[in-house]
Amino acid sequence: MSPTPNLLIRDAELQSGARVDVRLASGRIERIAPGLPPRDGEAVIDARGRALSVGLHDHHLHLMAHAAALESLPCGNPVIGCVTGFSELLLMRARMEDPSAPGWIRGIGYHESVAGPIDRRWLDAVAPRVPVRIQHRSGRLWILNTCALRRLGVDENDAKSSRGTPLERIDGRLTGRIFDGDEWLSARLAGTYPSLARTSEALARLGVTGVTDAGARNGRGEFGHFVAERRGGRLKQDVQVMGNAELDGLADVAGIRVGPTKLYLCDAELPSFEDFCHAIARSHAAGRPVAIHCVTRGELIFATAALRQCGPLRGDRIEHASVAPPEGVELLRELGLTVVTQPHFVLERGDSYLDEVDREDLPWLYRGRGFAEVGIALAAGTDAPCGELNPWTAMSAAVSRRTRKGSLIGPDEALSPAEALALFTGDANDPGGSSRRIESGAAGDLCLLNRSWEAALGDLAAVGVDATIKDGRVIWRRS
Repeated sequence: MSPTPNLLIRDAELQSGARVDVRLASGRIERIAPGLPPRDGEAVIDARGRALSVGLHDHHLHLMAHAAALESLPCGNPVIGCVTGFSELLLMRARMEDPSAPGWIRGIGYHESVAGPIDRRWLDAVAPRVPVRIQHRSGRLWILNTCALRRLGVDENDAKSSRGTPLERIDGRLTGRIFDGDEWLSARLAGTYPSLARTSEALARLGVTGVTDAGARNGRGEFGHFVAERRGGRLKQDVQVMGNAELDGLADVAGIRVGPTKLYLCDAELPSFEDFCHAIARSHAAGRPVAIHCVTRGELIFATAALRQCGPLRGDRIEHASVAPPEGVELLRELGLTVVTQPHFVLERGDSYLDEVDREDLPWLYRGRGFAEVGIALAAGTDAPCGELNPWTAMSAAVSRRTRKGSLIGPDEALSPAEALALFTGDANDPGGSSRRIESGAAGDLCLLNRSWEAALGDLAAVGVDATIKDGRVIWRRS
């Protein structure tokens, strides 16, 4: 890579309100002062008083799933509003395939509110000659048609072949529904890892300079793909990689580093307490904290009990903490755990939550203020592609606590705009800790907004980014 050119950002507004020039050299901030004269050959961006922020860090998303989603059909609300629209979408997509060698139709974001609990029979009626797989919004369920099952080598008449697999059978018949079967499915889908170029550009447009990939199955292969994409220039953000025990002892590479061990809990199939404690202890012994997926009361209590048994390690974190009643919050506080939440789910899914979530749990959904008030370190991620990629939307939702239809959920959990911004400005290794600062010697990871700080904090959802700078280089700029 060629040497990083010097860059001067003129007349930028810092969050303190000061208007200054910021010079970047050798990938870092060299000097901050008003009226810095440009140097020969130095690139210059005239901020004209617009807000300058540190680059954002998304503390929980799924890069390769998002890259695949960009090539997939959106199948949930509000994009698809009714069963007729869903059927027509699949039918239209199926007609585009070559009948002699049809490719896969991959749908994402499905929810029962669109067409009910669909199965293989339903998909066969719409698209019988093209392999179709539809992912539920939860990420835990795939629905396949008969053509897709055949493409995967599944024998309808051999019940023994599906024993011990995530394939659901009812009365001996395959329903096409696969629960928690990503690993099983991936092993049967021949293919390579997707290019991350489009996802990286989408992140850069939003001012994101770093992410934490929260894939529970990330191992050496996935880590190597992130390294290759980064070196090839297709992935421009730094990545902290959660994953399994394959990452233990793996050396960090420029821009790509090993993160916590991701542990997944599911109320319906909780592991034995002893086995789960063993998994935590093994990770801690390898010097890696754990990041535990918890979306229910039961999962949160189970996870905190195990961490109490093992003893917490600095950096241990709870992903989502979707339902956190007062007793759960107290356990999190006692153990000194970090929470990485998704406040935008109140916006994106809140209207469904009002119909589906127990009334007693509604006040404790995706909490903000309740964590902050007792000193629990709190950060956020978009969980893309399960949620919208835009962190500014997530910040706004953390402030408003409103659903798409305008209903309030947990209004007492609202954060201030500055607190919401801080959810995405902490360090990857210290989510919820102090926000990174624009100061001399700091990494040259910045984003220039399209408005002043007063206007930005007044309406976070409306914020646009005019330029994103990573390691002192412009990786995206609005034309």
